[in-house]
Amino acid sequence: MNLKTLTVFTPTYNRAYCLPVCYESLKRQTSKQFIWLIIDDGSSDTTKELVKGWMDDKEIEIRYHWQENQGMHGAHNTAYELIDTELNVCIDSDDYMPDDAVEQILSFWDRYGSDKVSGIIGLDSYTDGRIVGSCLPEQLKYSSLFELYNKHGVTGDKKLVYRTELTREYPYPLFKNEKYVGLAYKYYMLDQKYEMLLMNEVLCCVEYLPDGSSRNMLSQYRKNPNGFAFYRKELMKLPFAGRLFKFKQSIHYVSSSLLSKNRRFINETPCKLLTFAAIPFGFMLYCYVLRKTRTS
Repeated sequence: MNLKTLTVFTPTYNRAYCLPVCYESLKRQTSKQFIWLIIDDGSSDTTKELVKGWMDDKEIEIRYHWQENQGMHGAHNTAYELIDTELNVCIDSDDYMPDDAVEQILSFWDRYGSDKVSGIIGLDSYTDGRIVGSCLPEQLKYSSLFELYNKHGVTGDKKLVYRTELTREYPYPLFKNEKYVGLAYKYYMLDQKYEMLLMNEVLCCVEYLPDGSSRNMLSQYRKNPNGFAFYRKELMKLPFAGRLFKFKQSIHYVSSSLLSKNRRFINETPCKLLTFAAIPFGFMLYCYVLRKTRTS
């Protein structure tokens, strides 16, 4: 185990133009007790040369790994295999950390962390300081990610700091010619065993760029139907999920199964009755995705 406690990892693909903002924020950290792991997911731009220059500067500890393009979830798989610190947090290539974020994480974990929780949930903010979605409930010290959104009404992306030994569990599957599986699959699997500590502090400042995955979700949906179907099928299996939640997953599962031309989707679903009932809605969603992603 590394003497440092935290790895900040950044999956990147042809983002040499915005990666310096992330780097500069890490240089400004009030605590340097972290490692920056960059997973270069097949970039063909100047990312490698850029990072080499930063490594030569020795301002912070940087590790760099290049791989053939696998998509965000494949980059996460690789990161979790390589990380050797107790904790890890993902900061995307178009995001950056407030100057005291690492110090906040380490001091909070030192005070409250244990092997009874899977990690910490913190806040994301926009670059103008506004919180993304809602803050965390002040009265709660612990919650699973699932209950935070589906029971306590929290909205918006949050920053997740996980214990590394747990993030090696439930690796994301890779599907041929596809580049996407919902990252929350792993988080919801871990929710079945652990709660997380809640930390009402901004750990990441985000900017949703035009080439970011969240801006291109419908296109991702059409190009990666097997990954989406897998994700929805796994969410239907969650023992703590309610019927309405599972029905919504069924609708998406039907739509993605139609996109992948999987005729066995009824046989393969964990919720046969719900999936059967979801077919009309799934078909409408399928038609909507086709229409919205149609190329001229």
